[in-house]
Amino acid sequence: MKQFIYADNAATTKLDIDAFEAMKPFLLDEYGNASQPYSFARKPKQALKEARAIIAQCINAEPEEIYFTSGGTESDNWAIKGVAFTDPEKHAIITSQIEHHAVLRACEDIEKLGHPVVYLPVTKEGIVTTESLNSMITTSTLLVSVMYANNEIGTIEPIKELCEIAHRNGALFHTDSVQAVGHVHIDVKALGVDMLSASAHKFNGPKGIGFLYIKKGTPITSYASGGAQEFDMRAGTENVASIVGMAVALKKNCEAINENAKHLNMLEATLIDRLSAAGLDFVRNGSSKHIPGNISLSFKNRDGEVLLHRLDLMGICVSTGAACDTVNTKTSHVLNAIGLNQEYAQGTIRFSLGKNNVIDEINHIITALKSIFAKR
Repeated sequence: MKQFIYADNAATTKLDIDAFEAMKPFLLDEYGNASQPYSFARKPKQALKEARAIIAQCINAEPEEIYFTSGGTESDNWAIKGVAFTDPEKHAIITSQIEHHAVLRACEDIEKLGHPVVYLPVTKEGIVTTESLNSMITTSTLLVSVMYANNEIGTIEPIKELCEIAHRNGALFHTDSVQAVGHVHIDVKALGVDMLSASAHKFNGPKGIGFLYIKKGTPITSYASGGAQEFDMRAGTENVASIVGMAVALKKNCEAINENAKHLNMLEATLIDRLSAAGLDFVRNGSSKHIPGNISLSFKNRDGEVLLHRLDLMGICVSTGAACDTVNTKTSHVLNAIGLNQEYAQGTIRFSLGKNNVIDEINHIITALKSIFAKR
């Protein structure tokens, strides 16, 4: 029986067992609607309160600044579209060329409604520079949205510095932190951001749940009208079980961030060193400052799609880039933005390792790749 190796944790992660156990009571026994006034709703209502406090503590926010959503895509859309119409004098939005499509397509939507959008270029490492933002921001800029870490190449952006530029020019700042929350230390107060998006299934929580941090006083319109849930900002019966699971998973990951990072850095180093020793012609994409375990490799004169399928036949799950854009097989917008040579770009695959991966799996991946390349 072939070994199964999951190396696509940037796409989604395995549900943490403690998160699953914490969810079960609210699916089977304590299933009351938290908005109801009777006693059966007390435990779900208390669970929401506790989960909100746990999540807030994990990013150094206040509980009332945490708004539960269906995930990162909704959070990104709410941040961008919810702010777009709050100021009659300011209309411009600034983002980067390498954002997740949840941000890029939300920006395209508001462009159609007359809001000018500037797409900042990045360096060959995928970094949005302060010089670039300084040169493009104006007094008419309403919002700057730059991701904390890129999902394809792992590069971590200088969010604090970019946020300071935005605020100096009277603009709000949002960061899509879907790839970062639960994997690196995040302090929203230290960063100074006005909004931050996160998704539970990226840090071993359940799918279909996430949150948007909105700093007190940030002007933003409600996401959905109806009931009074989420401080009158997002109507709809709360997904209590998933919210509880998200809080448990996030707390566990945050408590083990340093330990997990050390483990992932060791696995990374082993993978890169052994590939180099094998004499394979490849480049690693992204910056040295990156999300632990996110490894984008481009092999010269190869086809990343073919590599993905051959590895899959060997029981190894990897990605060619963003899992949210698999119908599009052309070179990704991220690789184009960093100016990667096409003879390498076409041969790109992404390994995104998680805390559950082990050194034996890395050795197996190396053996598999050497076997694939030897057959040419």
